[in-house]
Amino acid sequence: MELDVSLDKNSFAIHIDDPFRLDADAIAHEIEEFMTSKEDSASGLDIKGLLPRMVKGIAGCEKGCPADAKGLVSRGHDDFEIAYIEGGILSARAVTGKGNVLYLKMFPEF
Repeated sequence: MELDVSLDKNSFAIHIDDPFRLDADAIAHEIEEFMTSKEDSASGLDIKGLLPRMVKGIAGCEKGCPADAKGLVSRGHDDFEIAYIEGGILSARAVTGKGNVLYLKMFPEF
């Protein structure tokens, strides 16, 4: 799985080797460090709680999408706007305290 992280015009990608053994703490920390380096903060955003839900939403899509993506989109997650994109892709968008847009986009591996 691949997770693209963008904060306004800055972005980077994180490869998730085994989505079923997701280290949400480490990935959330990496995203928070990225945001800090861009003089912003993830304060108030539950990135750590969102990541496993996104994985669950698309893991196993090769057997028919969306695995649980529709449920995640309908239930949402805190301040994130969740969207399902064709091809088993999930996106989450939130506005930071400084008014910047944090965009997470998770891609399944087929």
